[in-house]
Amino acid sequence: MGENTAEIAPLFASRAELRISAGPAEVYSVISDLPRSGEWSPECQGGSWISGEPGAVGSVFRGENLRSPDVVSWAPVVRGTWFTHAEVLAADPGRTFRWAMRDSGGRAQDSVWAFDIEADDDGSLLVHHFRMGTATEGIRGITAEMDADAKRRFFAEWGEKVAGDLGVTLERIKQVVEKG
Repeated sequence: MGENTAEIAPLFASRAELRISAGPAEVYSVISDLPRSGEWSPECQGGSWISGEPGAVGSVFRGENLRSPDVVSWAPVVRGTWFTHAEVLAADPGRTFRWAMRDSGGRAQDSVWAFDIEADDDGSLLVHHFRMGTATEGIRGITAEMDADAKRRFFAEWGEKVAGDLGVTLERIKQVVEKG
């Protein structure tokens, strides 16, 4: 990998899955309610719908996020509280819910978070994905001053962080859904 982050495609691609003892409609009603994401996300504390019908394709969610100082502590990532805007790309009840992070100009970026749900004999299989195809505005800022070795280290550590977060998120969603 050279100096240009665009040489890696995708930059990040992670997936985790977990069986949940609830039907797909019940699981979907939880995961598509992004204001509740503070109940399960390691970083998103919740937020609100700021445009469109809540949870519908094209609607926009403003998320409040909190990142601790120990997350990839050597890199210049945002720490403390910050806000994001996400646009819903797919909303198929009982099956799929996807959203893309927006840049500061309000454009959807190639940074997509997703949930897919499959019916299971006694519940559902919930799959959580994250894919960043090309560097987002934030990643370009974080890596702007890094040399090739630092970029490699950052992408490896950030990828591990995201993969871990997907698993934590699913475990927490399972607890929320199964407690009803």
